[in-house]
Amino acid sequence: MIRRTFLALAASTALAFPAMAADKDIVDTAVDAGSFGTLVAAVQAAGLVDTLKGEGPFTVFAPTDDAFAALPEGTVEDLLKPENKDKLTAILTYHVVSGKVMSTDLSDGMTAATVQGEEVTIKTEGGVMVNDANVTSADIEASNGVIHVIDSVLMPSM
Repeated sequence: MIRRTFLALAASTALAFPAMAADKDIVDTAVDAGSFGTLVAAVQAAGLVDTLKGEGPFTVFAPTDDAFAALPEGTVEDLLKPENKDKLTAILTYHVVSGKVMSTDLSDGMTAATVQGEEVTIKTEGGVMVNDANVTSADIEASNGVIHVIDSVLMPSM
């Protein structure tokens, strides 16, 4: 059943992102999707564009604009201030795992070390989750890794 869930997510992703083949990097793929404007702005503010356009491979758990909008009022604006760059960088790098991890590589209860240094926990029972965020689209391939879309922003313990 878990494999069928992953296959269904992958199939729906292919239909949702038809023009996004693996010929574009993670940043360009996110820009073209149109639902990651806040994430892209945050990546730019943190100075991580060149890194995420780099060779990789990377696995990015990408929160949508709606996920950022669900944060307490003023949170995003505060994080985008230059004086909060370190905090923003920590949050963003908590969404990135080194290597290309496809949905078929996941198992319930597994953990993955993030670029930020802390681990995230993957749950596959009753739907795929990263910590408490639901994976809404999986396996969006990019030239330097893969994106899994999530419905909330992951916060490291900092």
